[in-house]
Amino acid sequence: MGKISVADIKALMKSTGVGMMDCKKALEANEGDMDKAIEFLREKGLATQAKKADRAAAEGVVAAVVNGNVGVLLEVNTETDFAANTDDIRNFVNAVANTIIEKNPADVEALKAETISGGTGTVGEALTELAGMKIRENIVIRRFTRLEGVLASYIHNGGSIGVMVKLDTDLSAEQVSTIGKDVAMQSAALNAPYLCREQVPADTLDKEREIMLAQMAEDPKMANKPEQVRAKIVEGKIGKYYSENCLLEQAFVKDDKLSVQGYVDAEAKKLGASIKVVDVIRYERGEGIEKKEDNLADEVAKMIK
Repeated sequence: MGKISVADIKALMKSTGVGMMDCKKALEANEGDMDKAIEFLREKGLATQAKKADRAAAEGVVAAVVNGNVGVLLEVNTETDFAANTDDIRNFVNAVANTIIEKNPADVEALKAETISGGTGTVGEALTELAGMKIRENIVIRRFTRLEGVLASYIHNGGSIGVMVKLDTDLSAEQVSTIGKDVAMQSAALNAPYLCREQVPADTLDKEREIMLAQMAEDPKMANKPEQVRAKIVEGKIGKYYSENCLLEQAFVKDDKLSVQGYVDAEAKKLGASIKVVDVIRYERGEGIEKKEDNLADEVAKMIK
């Protein structure tokens, strides 16, 4: 038997939804015959994932795992909320997060090729087995972010939203845990698109100014004001844009007399140290995924067929 080509493995993976190593083994066991390899995988119950691969997986769980100075924010999607709350999914998500901490893969595809933490098979193989043999739903490792440093995290409502915060400080993670969690909770609640005003793209600000000037042109009280006056008003409105869209400039939810930056600075002063929020990663479960709305009667009819 000749060597199994990468192209054949990829083709089998695409047609069955099964992981790379299982596809390779199936082709080797059937001397490269694609149809027999597909049948082989079906007989083993692995190719059941293929029928599920096109079904929308917009439920699931967002998890945060921190081990020392390394942390991971991870989203794994399922088709139903019921599946997301099973021990099988929770254990899988935790093992995948630990794999990311230990192996530092470049992306999801590289992650699937890594040996899963605490196991002998790959993450991809564990995913295929879980989806095809246990949960029997489409399961997707959607995204992850791995951070290193002084970290804090917050998970809302059992995994509907997750936030991880990185702080630049000489203090330990334990000493700043409350501060980090408060910042994470702020992000979870108000979902600022930017951390600070320096992150706001220039073209975004230009567009905001354009909209504001157009609104003034439609307002009889503003339309006749001198251009320099209108420009000054616009810059004042841009300041409000920052306070609404930049996390550190938002009013702090626990004390709206302070901005988030003001709260961090005040706590740093109490501790006699420097604390700077340098990164905030926020995942909301299923954001951007189009959910398929099925009619219950149609779904029952499908099941009967």
